[in-house]
Amino acid sequence: MITILQGTADLAYIMSFALLGTIVAFLWAPLLSKILYKLHVIKGPKIELSALRSNTYKHTTPVMGGLLVIITVAVITIAFNWSRNFTWVPIGVMILSAALGAIDDFMNIYGRERHSRKLDHVMRLIKVHKDFRMRAWYVMTLPWTAFKRMSVWFGSRPGKGIFVHEKLILQFIAGSLTAWWIYAKLGPAWHYIYFPFDIALNAGIFIIPIIIFIVMFTANAVNIADGMDGLAGGTLIITFSALTLLSWINGFGEIAILNATTIGALVAYTYFNIKPARFMMGDVGSLGLGALLAVNAMAIGETSALFFLGFIFYIEALSVVIQVTSRYIFGRKVFRMAPIHHHFELIGWSEEKTVMRFWIIHFIFVIFGFWLALH
Repeated sequence: MITILQGTADLAYIMSFALLGTIVAFLWAPLLSKILYKLHVIKGPKIELSALRSNTYKHTTPVMGGLLVIITVAVITIAFNWSRNFTWVPIGVMILSAALGAIDDFMNIYGRERHSRKLDHVMRLIKVHKDFRMRAWYVMTLPWTAFKRMSVWFGSRPGKGIFVHEKLILQFIAGSLTAWWIYAKLGPAWHYIYFPFDIALNAGIFIIPIIIFIVMFTANAVNIADGMDGLAGGTLIITFSALTLLSWINGFGEIAILNATTIGALVAYTYFNIKPARFMMGDVGSLGLGALLAVNAMAIGETSALFFLGFIFYIEALSVVIQVTSRYIFGRKVFRMAPIHHHFELIGWSEEKTVMRFWIIHFIFVIFGFWLALH
């Protein structure tokens, strides 16, 4: 386990930032809500969710409420907790991922329908196009075209926003920034993956692709879980609470303060997101906070515990992977609808029951992950 003695902070001082984040977020939440309603920042109905009764009123609920958390955390950190060693990269990755989410949200709201060329269409063009140079171009770019079409399987419809392959490219940049920081700047101790009971694996340079994958997957996992009122907010509060304590125990005072600030802002957001939600998180919040979660966990040396600390998010993401894989390979669905919270809704659970039970399940696994991290 990595332990840094410099920059430690008193727990009471750390928790004061949770209060500060809560107060600041509550103070400007009405302004944000007014702006979102005035600008009509509403995505409208999704075709694939039309079967869900609880989804009806959400057609008129603004998205991008996650700005409440992102802006609050960024401003407080820059003003009171700026550290070139431990907070500038997490904040930078959070803002970069949130910016990607904001672009996606805006395009989904104000953009036009986007279409990607189908693979069979490209194959026909390779055979019949009159220009030899264009045929050669289509052949050379065929693997990229295939990747784009496969990534569409994991996207939502209608397709006004950023395509999945475009998201992955920008998320790869955010993950690469994190990998560079951890591998090159934090030191050799971060080249190890630390497991419970004093087991350490020296990943060496392979820690770089591992970090990139974790940042990308976690950001998308939180994004996928943001599908019911209170679900993402409540589970993120539990996760960042555990991360705050682990950061403090391991001696990372600045990161503990950053996590505590995030808790406070999330408390205010979740207050307004409880059903019926005043606004929803949107990609701007879920992608930014998912990336921040991954970065902060790895920065304090808790990579091996991350699956349990973000349990519900990873289960939600894996349910989508399983569903898509099963449909396209075996021609059948495993769940009635993915992500899995909609499966439970379709078998008769109310939205409130699903959210609260997911909170409890998540809390149990976070406690287990916390226990593992202490060993």
